[in-house]
Amino acid sequence: MKIILLAAAFGLFTLPALAANETCKESAADKKLAGAALTSFMTKCENDAAKTCADAAEDKKLSGAARTAFTNKCVSDAVGIGDASCKDTAAHKKLAGAALTSYMKKCKEDATKACNSSAAEKNLTGAAKTSFTKKCVDDVVG
Repeated sequence: MKIILLAAAFGLFTLPALAANETCKESAADKKLAGAALTSFMTKCENDAAKTCADAAEDKKLSGAARTAFTNKCVSDAVGIGDASCKDTAAHKKLAGAALTSYMKKCKEDATKACNSSAAEKNLTGAAKTSFTKKCVDDVVG
């Protein structure tokens, strides 16, 4: 009985967060949640966001990498880590050891590709491109 009431209470906390376009982090902060209540709330909120985002990707008829990228961005935005650096995201995911190393390496590679592409769009070359790319990657990685 307690579990049902607890689940219902967390459901009530989560629904307003998604309905009002408030991130899970903002909603948790507003409710001053901490400890196990915060962990449970964030997990439920992230799972609800994942379902909502998957449904949105389905509605948009996305598949493959486009679906994955859309869903990941959608969930990150809903949870409140959309503009977070790689380090912040890794901390949120509680990565450690080899998983952290692998994640950070992949994140840096992705950032480098995106920053190089952005530099090319701006027609940067030489030292300007190098400087731009380094700052861009440092900002993304954190």
